[in-house]
Amino acid sequence: MRALIAFLAGALFGAGLLVSGMTDTTKVQGWLDVFGAWDPTLAFVLGGAVLPMALAWRRRPRPANGPIDRNLALGAALFGAGWALVGLCPGPALASLRYGGWQGALFLGAMALGMWGHTRLRPREVPA
Repeated sequence: MRALIAFLAGALFGAGLLVSGMTDTTKVQGWLDVFGAWDPTLAFVLGGAVLPMALAWRRRPRPANGPIDRNLALGAALFGAGWALVGLCPGPALASLRYGGWQGALFLGAMALGMWGHTRLRPREVPA
């Protein structure tokens, strides 16, 4: 049952990406081009995702999070830089395999290699 719910949630997420146009890299890059050809439509997509999650988080107690450290800040900066340069993040990168040609496959392969390399090069932290 858990796998079915995860599959349906992933399918709903993917459908939302397609319907909202967030698999179009030019739309994402247009959102990030504040001083050029700015496209504000991503704000509505983000709002449609963030508002329901904010309500869900208020209803359920969150576990204590660790401090914002160097690794978190660096990871967020790398994610943002990659998103800005290419216009893809993990969800749309998977969707781009359908239409993105070799560039989408190259990005997905590089992303997967980076994830794999991180797990191999960075030792796991042991909880206290």
